[in-house]
Amino acid sequence: MQYQAILIGLDVFSAFAQPLYITCYPLPDMSTCKSPNTVVYRGNIDRCARERQNGHRSKAFWFTGLSGSGKSTLAHKVEEELYAQGIRTYVFDGDNVRHGLCGDLSFSPEGRSENLRRIGEMVKLFLDAGTLCLTAFISPLKEDREKVRRIVGADDFFEIYVKCSLDVCEKRDVKGLYKLARAGKIKNYTGISAPYDEPEHPDLVVETHRCDLATCVDQITAYIHNHL
Repeated sequence: MQYQAILIGLDVFSAFAQPLYITCYPLPDMSTCKSPNTVVYRGNIDRCARERQNGHRSKAFWFTGLSGSGKSTLAHKVEEELYAQGIRTYVFDGDNVRHGLCGDLSFSPEGRSENLRRIGEMVKLFLDAGTLCLTAFISPLKEDREKVRRIVGADDFFEIYVKCSLDVCEKRDVKGLYKLARAGKIKNYTGISAPYDEPEHPDLVVETHRCDLATCVDQITAYIHNHL
């Protein structure tokens, strides 16, 4: 992967004003682009400038876990905390994007993979805009999560495993979908008729079947602050 190097001067994000000389951000990979006659246009206002204006870096925190584990609830609660602290955020929610950007996709393995690819590209744009991104997607396959990591950039991508047992998720079943999946009325349902690859080395694990909501939110918020 090629990188662009940007001279900054001082780390305006640190209270200690430590010198920063170069920050590198990945350049777009044009090897698989089907629009070969297009050229990336770079304006004078770049990601570093937007981050300086916001007063914080832009990073992506990817919440993965079974349906009912609490991904969306946590992402939105964490956003409320960060928003109150003046941090520019945006939550990409799995159900929400299926009503627009990814409304044409099925829940087949191919459809799920394309869904996450599109989200990865959107997150990359939001990072360039200087926005901290919180994403709540089941994202069941390790291969797809790694693809998103490559799109976003390994230095900007943090995987948060929202861990909850299948038994507890089924008992919650807030959408009634596990019941339908058990009855065979929903195909390719993660945890029932489709696999979930448990993260092997997540950056953070929150166990929602063991800890209450406030504890999990505090844990995630502290982690994010430590990586801005």
